This record gives sequence, structure tokens and C-alpha cells, in this order.
Amino acid sequence: MVASGLENPWGVAFLPGGRFVVTEKAGRMRVVGPDGRTGAALAGLPPIAAGGQGGLLDVQADSAFERNRTLYFCFSEPDAGGSANSTALARAQLSADGAQLENVRVIFSQRPKVASRNHFGCRIVEAKDGTLFLTLGDRFSRKDDAQKLDNHIGKVVRINKDGTAPANNPFVGRAGALPEIWSYGHRNGQGATLAADGKLWMHEHGPQGGDEINVAEAGRNYGWPVITYGENYGGGKIGDGITRKDGLEQPLHYWVPSIAPSGMAFLASDRYGPAWKGNLFVGSLKFGYLDRIELRDGKVVAEHRLLEDGRARIRDVKQGPDGLLYVLTDESNGKLIRLRPD
Repeated sequence: MVASGLENPWGVAFLPGGRFVVTEKAGRMRVVGPDGRTGAALAGLPPIAAGGQGGLLDVQADSAFERNRTLYFCFSEPDAGGSANSTALARAQLSADGAQLENVRVIFSQRPKVASRNHFGCRIVEAKDGTLFLTLGDRFSRKDDAQKLDNHIGKVVRINKDGTAPANNPFVGRAGALPEIWSYGHRNGQGATLAADGKLWMHEHGPQGGDEINVAEAGRNYGWPVITYGENYGGGKIGDGITRKDGLEQPLHYWVPSIAPSGMAFLASDRYGPAWKGNLFVGSLKFGYLDRIELRDGKVVAEHRLLEDGRARIRDVKQGPDGLLYVLTDESNGKLIRLRPD
């Protein structure tokens, strides 16, 4: 274990010198030292609509952090009156003394804002070309909007680091479509990562059953809520109750029953031996384990449950600069855990 005493941590990113930055859902960001000591909450965060599934969520260090000290973080952003909210992405610089955030600027806000405490999505991935991917939930009550291109509900968006839409996004110039949209028809993506080939892999919560792994490609429609392998809470079909339809993408993998996935990382190192290299790792909130997923030719061929004591929800998993895996547990006394090889 690296650190404990974190209140419902949601995201972790790696800083130089063996340090970490960790978000707590209630609206705090902290720097954890290499010795496991947790610093005071950083000053400078914008207003956050903490409650339900909302709060301060993912965090990502810029690929050039050592030069620019830039962090990106996503959170549930309230409207002026506090009655509605949406997922937002901000950038800031960590001060030289590591005590506060400076030059904080929101560079993207999901439209429209909704009166909801659910389904914010909110995983950040920096692509190889320096653009940023952000997963956005369907806000639970607005699932049909996931099929429409005039909003950011149930989407993956791709933006430049200044918040503008890249000129080669798939819907740029299309009437009635928002230019930030990369892919659509998603439900609630709480895990995302880059594969070795630079493609964006993500997973998303299904309803009752039907959690999915998808490779999110430009312009593709991933089907929610028209097709799903899940059903309504308490039973009953969603829509027409179908799992396939022409023009809609099939998931690479799905879970029935749901595992409530959160966090996602490929292991690129050989620190755990050749059998684990290239595996995909996904946390389970529902069952409290880390899923080690073996892949062959882009297909799931085996799953192995790690840390399966069932006592702590696994919220995030990342590979660190040292090639080891790090896990966050979602609990009032949340922990940052380093997985050491046997």
C-alpha cells in the first residue's frame, strides 16, 4: 500500500519524483509523496457539484508535465443557479510548491446541463497526437440523447488542449452536429485508455447487465439505448429489447451480470512476467476485484480476478512510470495500492 486515508478517491495521475496526484470525489485534490504522505487539499479548484455520482472525478498529467506543470481534471460543473450540472474538463498548473492550482481554466463543458446526480462518465486520455479524449455519460434521464449529435450526452469527445475541436474530428462541418464529438451511443464510460496502436479503448456501464468494452473509433455509433445486452433495473426490456442492428457497433466484450467497471489500463511492461504483458486491467465496483483480461487478436480470451476480497470497490487502475500497476479503492478510507510482482 502506498497511501490510505483518502476519502472516496476517484482518479490518480503520476508526477515526477515518485509523487502522485489523487482526486477525492467530494471535491478535493491532493498530492501524495513517494513516502505515502498525503498533502493538504490543493487550493484553486472551481465550484463542483458534489453529490450522487458527481464530484471531482478524473485527473491526468500532461505528457510534458515536467516542463509545463499542467494537469487536466474533470468534474461535475454546476450551472449559475446550482439546479443543473454537466461534466466539465479543466486545465491548470500545479504551483511550484505543490500547494495549489494556478491558471485554472475550464476548456470544455458538456451541453446541455441537466438536473441529475448520475452518469457523468469523466475519464480523460491524452492521445498520441496531443489531443484529449473525454468520456461523457448519458445523465441517466437523457439516454435517448445519446443517439443525437446536437448535444454531448452519451458521447466521447475529442478536443485540443485549448478546448477547441480538432479540424479532423468526424462531425466537423456537419449541420446540426457538435464538432467536439468523436463517437456516440455510449451510456456511462468510467474507464478509458490508449492501446499500443494509439486507439482509444473504453468501457461503459450497462443498465442491469450489459457492461461493455468498446474500441471508440471516429464517427461510430455504439448503440445505446437502441441496442444493449442489459435490461431495465428490476427487469424488462429497454426499447425493442434488441442486441444488434445494422449501422450500430457491437461491443468488443460485455458482462452479464454487470461488474460495474471503473478504471482501465493496458500493461505495457514486463514487470509481472510475459503472461501479463499486454493484458488489459479493469476495476470492478460491484464485486470489488481487479479484472486481468487476456486478449488475442483483439478479442477477450480469458479473465482473472485479482484482489478479490470483495471488501473495497476498485475505482481506478493505472500503470505507473515504474511499470507497476496502481489501484485506487473507493471507500471512506480509500487506499492507493501498488501491486508488487510475486
